[in-house]
Amino acid sequence: MKNNHALTPFLDACHEAGLAPEPVSSSTLIPATVFEAKLAQWKALALAAKTAGMRWCGFWAQESGTGLEAFSCFEQKGAYLILRCQLRIEETLTSLATLYPAADRPERHAHDLLGVRFEAQPDTRRWTRHQAWGEAHHPLRTNFQWSPPATPTPPDNHYPFVQAQGTGVVEIPVGPIHAGIIESGHFRFQAVGETILNLEERLGYTHKGIERLAMGRDAEGLARLLGRVSGDSTVSHAWAGCQAMERAVGLELPERAYWLRAILAERERVANHLGDIGAICNDVGLGFGYYQLTRLKEKWLRENKSLFGHRLLMDLVIPGGVSVDVTQAAARDMLASAARLATEVAGIITILEDSESLEDRLMATGRLTPEAAAALGAVGYVGRASGQAFDVRRDAPYAPYDRLEVQVPGYRAGDVAARARIRADEIQISLQLIRRLFESLPPGPHRIAWSGAQGGCEGMGFIEGWRGEILTYVRFGEDGRIARCFPRDPSWLTWPALELMIQDNIVPDFPVCNKSVNGSYSGHDL
Repeated sequence: MKNNHALTPFLDACHEAGLAPEPVSSSTLIPATVFEAKLAQWKALALAAKTAGMRWCGFWAQESGTGLEAFSCFEQKGAYLILRCQLRIEETLTSLATLYPAADRPERHAHDLLGVRFEAQPDTRRWTRHQAWGEAHHPLRTNFQWSPPATPTPPDNHYPFVQAQGTGVVEIPVGPIHAGIIESGHFRFQAVGETILNLEERLGYTHKGIERLAMGRDAEGLARLLGRVSGDSTVSHAWAGCQAMERAVGLELPERAYWLRAILAERERVANHLGDIGAICNDVGLGFGYYQLTRLKEKWLRENKSLFGHRLLMDLVIPGGVSVDVTQAAARDMLASAARLATEVAGIITILEDSESLEDRLMATGRLTPEAAAALGAVGYVGRASGQAFDVRRDAPYAPYDRLEVQVPGYRAGDVAARARIRADEIQISLQLIRRLFESLPPGPHRIAWSGAQGGCEGMGFIEGWRGEILTYVRFGEDGRIARCFPRDPSWLTWPALELMIQDNIVPDFPVCNKSVNGSYSGHDL
């Protein structure tokens, strides 16, 4: 298997611990290598992965017969490893959160929705359900019957936030309803004067039931649903889901379909990075950057609408390819606009970098150290600004990136300035990629018919979205419809980073730190 040599440190660590795991040769969860883990070996195998320097990148679970099945995903040098464990409903799985802190919230999510029990879980507070269901109700169980509540859901006002005591310590609650148009999330600060001692997040207010809604859908319906996991990442989430389904059934697409998906994904990346850099400027009062970059983003989105029928490019990635082809005239127009945009953005970024007031507000603000970023497994621009240079397009490449050279910018300062700089670099890299994709765009059909799925087949999707790595697990039921889908947005790994980077900063710098991360509430609150 490709990059399997990268798993040698893991196997060596297993050998040193007296473990002898064997990869599942029949697994279809490519490109990941799957190891069946006995319940008693679950944490020991995860410890071997940590000893080998592997990054933890996801946990999910599903019903399996009369019991449960748990998955934990790790990555190193582009090689993915999945531990898979069968357990009875009444059995407990040892928590991995003491080894990998980012596993805490996904484990709590699995407990709330599926009833997975954990031993030695450092945090047993509800995460996803809040007060909507009772302790014995698990909405992802097949026997769960939902009915509209007779009374409103009780307020979640007894959540035991971490508290700080001492002279001069004040507590500042923010949200979950905000003054702007952002989604719902609660932030609880402890501060002395303006200096923040601690921030604790409380998410889950935008829970949409994505995982439950996926059950029973056909392939086209799942792609449409996944395109709405996080509206600003509709291309990348739909692509990850379609990639998982296509791998599950062994469907190879026409080359033109892969190229067009990549063009759409890079356009999505450019639009969001333009908006984010502008919003960072706005949060520190620099109207010039906000106005100019928002203007360019709006032009880009209007071009999306004109060429593809949707500003955010929704419902264009479908099982078997893409729904809309590109004419030669449209390709020429997009190349010309990309060239103009590259020039304009370069000029604006030069002006911003010459601004001493902007430098004063962004440099050394909200610093996430490389060590903290590595411990959390931070991905995307958050990770790359703090020394974590992983990019699926380069390190675990998929078509068409396996035939392209993808530059991955990286810094170690880990502050707001570095996260903005990564975005600026990536805009130019994406515009160059768009040019190269059009220059090498293969002829032929842009889609192939979806022929259905055999019962029980499953697949994994690994896509580099604009926020970072997206992974999606899909399993088909015996009826050929979706039995389980779990889409892991990068925000699961970057929201915890915000809590660390804000410590010892001042309260007025929270908005710009938050915007520099720009975690998706919706992508996290499945």
